[in-house]
Amino acid sequence: YLEAQPLTHTLAGPRLLSVSRACLDRIYTLCTAYRWTGDKRYARAAKENALTVCAFPDWNPSHFLDTAEMSHAVGIAYDWLYDYLGEANRARIADQLEALGIDPALEAYKDGRSFYRSEYNWNQVCNGGMLTAALAIAEHIPEKAGVIVSNAVRLMPRALASYGPDGVWAEGPSYWHYATRYTAYGLTALETALGSTFGLTEIEGMAVTGDFPIYMTGPTGLYFNFADVGERSKRYNLPCLFWLARTYDNPFYSDTEHAMIAQRGGHATHLMWYVPPTGGDAPKRDLDRYFAGKVEIVVMRSAWDDPDALWVGVKAGYNQANHGHLDLGSFEMEALGVRWVRDLGSDDYNLPGYWDRKQGGARWQYYRLNSFSHNIPVIGGKNQHAEGKARITRIPARGMGSRGNRTEIDMTAAYPGLADSVVRSVEVTSGRKSVVVQDVIKLRDGAEIAWGITTDAEIEIENGRKAILRLGGKRMVVTLDTNAPGMEFSVESAEQAPPEKRNRGVQRLVAKGRPGPGAYTITVTFNPAGTG
Repeated sequence: YLEAQPLTHTLAGPRLLSVSRACLDRIYTLCTAYRWTGDKRYARAAKENALTVCAFPDWNPSHFLDTAEMSHAVGIAYDWLYDYLGEANRARIADQLEALGIDPALEAYKDGRSFYRSEYNWNQVCNGGMLTAALAIAEHIPEKAGVIVSNAVRLMPRALASYGPDGVWAEGPSYWHYATRYTAYGLTALETALGSTFGLTEIEGMAVTGDFPIYMTGPTGLYFNFADVGERSKRYNLPCLFWLARTYDNPFYSDTEHAMIAQRGGHATHLMWYVPPTGGDAPKRDLDRYFAGKVEIVVMRSAWDDPDALWVGVKAGYNQANHGHLDLGSFEMEALGVRWVRDLGSDDYNLPGYWDRKQGGARWQYYRLNSFSHNIPVIGGKNQHAEGKARITRIPARGMGSRGNRTEIDMTAAYPGLADSVVRSVEVTSGRKSVVVQDVIKLRDGAEIAWGITTDAEIEIENGRKAILRLGGKRMVVTLDTNAPGMEFSVESAEQAPPEKRNRGVQRLVAKGRPGPGAYTITVTFNPAGTG
């Protein structure tokens, strides 16, 4: 960062966000290096970055995440470099932070902008970022800072309640990190500047939410990437786990993060919230876990700390959850160190209508976001309803050892007018050697049923009811058992044309049939077969 090129006011689509985030990372890293070593080269570079963005014409308040993150960065620079900056630079930075960050924030609070009142990440990022900025220059603007602090403390509970009751985050594990680290930034600023978090740390679900990204990570290190999680997104460093460990006296979170630091290195914010490793044995972890909330998640596995372990995650909830896809009942699965059943993840946020989530909206025309790319049954060639809901009706027991376990999801409300009942069960069999996915569908008329999964594997079909998947030198044997006449396995491409992401080489294992009205059971068994 000492040699990095100066930041420029360059938008990507409607966003300055990448520039704000680059500034934030530079500021935290350089300021930490300066305060640790006393080397003024780092202080000088941090100062120049802050002054550069303070010379921008604006921080893009039309997409307020950009303004909140840049305000956070500049506030940290002002605070951590206070003595080094000198009076003239302090005045310059404080004045520009007020003009480009604080004043637009006050206008947004006054207008009742929805992002401050959101139940999701926009709330924590905008309120948490502006809290940090306002408290950094509170002596400079006491009345304005007071308005921001009081509004943030009043509005943040709307989003923090979304962790309840079990710590789940409906936007998926990547957005969990975004939302939770800004929760940690904001509440740390309140605690260190004002001596109180005003009860915000006591909201239900927050004390246990560190479990969520840990359980959402499969043995390969890949997340259960439902919602707009990046494609093949891996578990990365989560410094806010240190904050959660400190706040809730839970060394499981900090010890888990130390293991990640050992693999991937650390970040300045690890030092800010540092918790030393306990040096003890890892606590007992459930093989199976249910997370309740606006999105319901079940994850089941054969073991922890075994890269070849069997692992499966399945979701229910509400299709209108922020960043959600039309994928109720979708699952992902790993075994033998391979992710066999996968989700493609998000597409380009700048695609036209990407955020039009109403029934029939443009968002649902994009392959990665609609039902046709997900690991679910599609009925009548139609997407799940955009307002569809599914609920988990059978919760797996926790800590079942080598015994199998099972969960069940009622997805009927996602298929209005097409079926009288759609119920999916996902089972890890006794001995935890295989996975069975079963769908029981009561068709209302003669609509087509299309069962399918998305995979990176090569697929070989044998006799219509058996498929061999090959990936990474390993095999998975998939068998189909159904009373629906004519349903057999076939292979389709998941590739799409631009401007959507291409999905090159990705395939779909599907089974289609038009059996007529009646009750049908589709049972698909996944048996890992190693290299034999």
